[in-house]
Amino acid sequence: MTYILNIKRGLTAIMVTIAYIRPDKHFDAAGEQLQIINSYAIANNMTIDEEVIDHISQNKRLDERFHVTENFQSQEGSTLLVQDVWVLSSNMEDVTEMFSCLLKNNFHVHFIKQSVIISRDSTSMLIFALIDQLRQTLKAKEKKVIGRPKGSKSSSKFDQYISDIIGFIREKKSVSEMARRLEVSRSSLKDYIESRELKQVAFASLLPEVREQSQEELINSIICPNETGANI
Repeated sequence: MTYILNIKRGLTAIMVTIAYIRPDKHFDAAGEQLQIINSYAIANNMTIDEEVIDHISQNKRLDERFHVTENFQSQEGSTLLVQDVWVLSSNMEDVTEMFSCLLKNNFHVHFIKQSVIISRDSTSMLIFALIDQLRQTLKAKEKKVIGRPKGSKSSSKFDQYISDIIGFIREKKSVSEMARRLEVSRSSLKDYIESRELKQVAFASLLPEVREQSQEELINSIICPNETGANI
């Protein structure tokens, strides 16, 4: 098979809160996205019912990612948590189609980096601003040699346990007890917790700064042809 789609489900429900993670070698690994999403959920008293870690190649177009689209279409009215717009797709045509389908199915999509939530009630300007920000990001990437961003962390075998580890930390369990439960090396687990700053994640201290005027800032970041001076 050419794809791997890991889904960790909670209680069966029609309307659920879904954490969607899609690692990209040019952006952030799964563990980094999970850190931010878990911190966001904790800070906003949200319970994540389902985690979707999508390892389907970034080269795959949306019509080849039917396992993802079918999953979303079957959960109309749900809430989707994503770190950034590029997680949905780094192809402009596909991200536009993804927006359309999610809103058609009455999703509320939380873009954590941008501190905004889109739904059917959102203004068209907010939707276009998110798409334009992705356009600017991809354009900037094309102008330089693409590598992993400074401070970015590679994937780890412990990423699959990150939600469990965060839960253990909040329950104040020792690293030794966590290691026994997960049947992994204590020293390796300790290094993972420290490198990923999971103690801070567990208590929601790693969230991006929430800006009160985030929607206005995002709209003002749109760059028209031949216009300069706007920043992402």
